[in-house]
Amino acid sequence: MADNTQRFSNRVDNYVKYRPSYPKEIIAFLEKQIQFNSSFIIADIGSGTGIITKLFLDNGNTVYAVEPNEPMRNAAENILNDFNSFISVDGTAEQTTLSGSSIDLITAAQAFHWFHPAKTKEEFKRILKPGGYCCLIWNERSVESPFDKAYEQLLFDYAIDYANVDHKNIDDKKVALFFNPEFFIKQNFPNKQVFDFEALKGRLLSSSYSPDEAHSNYDAMIATLKNIFTTFNQNNTVEFNYETKVYLGKL
Repeated sequence: MADNTQRFSNRVDNYVKYRPSYPKEIIAFLEKQIQFNSSFIIADIGSGTGIITKLFLDNGNTVYAVEPNEPMRNAAENILNDFNSFISVDGTAEQTTLSGSSIDLITAAQAFHWFHPAKTKEEFKRILKPGGYCCLIWNERSVESPFDKAYEQLLFDYAIDYANVDHKNIDDKKVALFFNPEFFIKQNFPNKQVFDFEALKGRLLSSSYSPDEAHSNYDAMIATLKNIFTTFNQNNTVEFNYETKVYLGKL
């Protein structure tokens, strides 16, 4: 975890601009499954620039946004400064610094694959109130269309360690092991982004495994990206289609 906390330090601007949000239907799903409401106190772990934090702040919840990366945490503080119920925390999944038995719902969006599972589970159990819940969320990009497949191949060809750190390495079985099997629910929601070329480039460069301008792969990667966009764009845009995977359970 220590090394991974710095992976996004030089990508914050692109992360803020070009990373996808999360479907608002997640709120209704939680309301149905666990009687979720605005009184729930939330710990958003690995909160980054506050993308899903804002979803819950808009719902009226108090959210402790726990993020070890200072540039990302600072970005969230700037974006969410107007919310009185937003509390920014310098901490990790394994050491949140939060008080014991203080949290109704833990969330981790696009982050759990960076955590140490055993240490994280112990820390989550410590900070959750009795009967509290945990919700793990990922936007999983489709690899079905010709454009999807070309973009995926670009990552395998040019990205630094994509095959090793891709969150798709965390499958349903690995996630299920984290939870108490007596209460564990999975739900999927559709999600998408539409990009012109500059936005597509920004989305690529927001990923921790993408080479930056100083890397020998950078120029060839961007040239390939431009060729992919030229080949597959319609009306000067391309789409990223996602399946937002939501895992809800007790620990």
